[in-house]
Amino acid sequence: MRSAQPRSVALLHADDYIGDRRISHGEQADHISGSGGMRDVFEEVFALESLEPVDPTLAARRHMRARRRRFYKEVALRDDPAGFTVVLDGRPVRTPARRTLAAPRRPLAEAIAAEWGAQTEFIDPAGMPMTRLANTIIDGVAAAADEIAAEIVKYLNSDLLCYRAATPGALVARQSLHWDPILAWAKAALGAEFMTVPGIAHMRQPDGAVARAVAAIPRDPWRLGAAHTITTLTGSALIALAMARGNMGIDAAWAAAHVDEDWNMELWGRDELALKRRAYRFAEMEAAAKVLAETGECSASQGAFRPS
Repeated sequence: MRSAQPRSVALLHADDYIGDRRISHGEQADHISGSGGMRDVFEEVFALESLEPVDPTLAARRHMRARRRRFYKEVALRDDPAGFTVVLDGRPVRTPARRTLAAPRRPLAEAIAAEWGAQTEFIDPAGMPMTRLANTIIDGVAAAADEIAAEIVKYLNSDLLCYRAATPGALVARQSLHWDPILAWAKAALGAEFMTVPGIAHMRQPDGAVARAVAAIPRDPWRLGAAHTITTLTGSALIALAMARGNMGIDAAWAAAHVDEDWNMELWGRDELALKRRAYRFAEMEAAAKVLAETGECSASQGAFRPS
């Protein structure tokens, strides 16, 4: 039973840049670039992405209108002061806000480069979750860390794990199986004891518990952006903090976030559209988990919570 989620933080529109060349919005999608320029890639394709994934069906329709042909041959990495920079045919890629598309760890940059390398005739942003997350972190999170952290705090005050079903007993037991160990971890590891309540009526959490959990929110922009993404995907800041600390794996986190949804599918049948949207969101989750794994001391693939 997921409580109302705070709004996501969307990126602003921006001109498009690859290398130092400004891409005109009037350029045609099928224009073949010569040695003097590259295509418009970001304004319609990436600049509208946000920290929270959109419905894949709506995204597909939008991207069909904004499709851009692949305009480059080679994808490589370059070690720059900004980090490990992704370069296309020797030119650095820039985010929608004209910042260098660079990652602080080589494995993250390699993952971004692999997405660009995997593009075929057209560039498909739906298959580039790491690139979208990197754009968001570089353009949105780094300059607004306090605002992003505040979004996570909102979830701590209405966390998914704290709102429980009263019936049926089997669902109550399943929620306890997946959620109680995370609350126990928060109490033991963070000193934050959160309360649970049956139903969805808002319950104010103890100020001390929230404050201790807030202290665990990452401040590094990449880790903060990843934690925010996981929070919005799962509806639980506590799940995000457990993953950020390296104490919860992605499979256990995903299962915990979908206890109610899985229960409903078992009861009423599978919804293919919902499953497609879920797969799209899981790709976002994997990207965020990789950021946490590569920027922290603990691997996000290793976790304490693995309920059967």
